[in-house]
Amino acid sequence: MNNKLFLPLLLFVMGNMTAQTTEKQKINEVLDSWHKAAANADFDTYFGKMTKDAVFIGTDAMENWQNEEFRSFSKPYFDRGKAWSFTAVQRNIYMNEAKTFAWFDELLDTQMKICRGSGVLKKENGQWKIAHYVLSIAVPNENVDELVQIKEKKDDALLLELKAKQQN
Repeated sequence: MNNKLFLPLLLFVMGNMTAQTTEKQKINEVLDSWHKAAANADFDTYFGKMTKDAVFIGTDAMENWQNEEFRSFSKPYFDRGKAWSFTAVQRNIYMNEAKTFAWFDELLDTQMKICRGSGVLKKENGQWKIAHYVLSIAVPNENVDELVQIKEKKDDALLLELKAKQQN
C-alpha cells in the first residue's frame, strides 16, 4: 500500500475507534450513575437518566412500566431512602453507525443475586438517555425445572387471563 494513503487511513480508523470508545465510555457512565442513583435513593437523578417515554420491564410478568407508572411505583422506595442496588459486573455495548442509539446487556450483582439487564439508549440533545430497560433474574439451567414448579400455578392462571383478554 502507498505510504501516502496508509497514514491518513490509519488516522481515520484510529479516530473512529476513539470516538466509538468515547461514546461507549459515556454510555457506561450513564448506566453506572443510573444504578448508583437507585442505590442512593436519588429519584431525580435516576429518572433524569431516562427518556420521558422510557419503559422499564421488571422481573414480574406484569411489570411493563411506562415511565410515569414506573415513577409512581418507585417513588415510595426512593422516599424511604432505599430503592435497589444493582452493580454491573459485566457489560456489552453496541451502537448504530450514526451513534444515535445503543443497546446493551449486563450482568448485575443485586439483592436478588445475579440478574441480567438489557436495554436501549438514545441520544437526546447530545446526552445518552435510557429508553428501554429489561431486568431478568438469571436462573442456572440446572435449576429451571425447580423454578418452573415454584411459579407454575401463578403462571398458569396468568396465562389463562392473558389469553382470554386476547380473544376479546
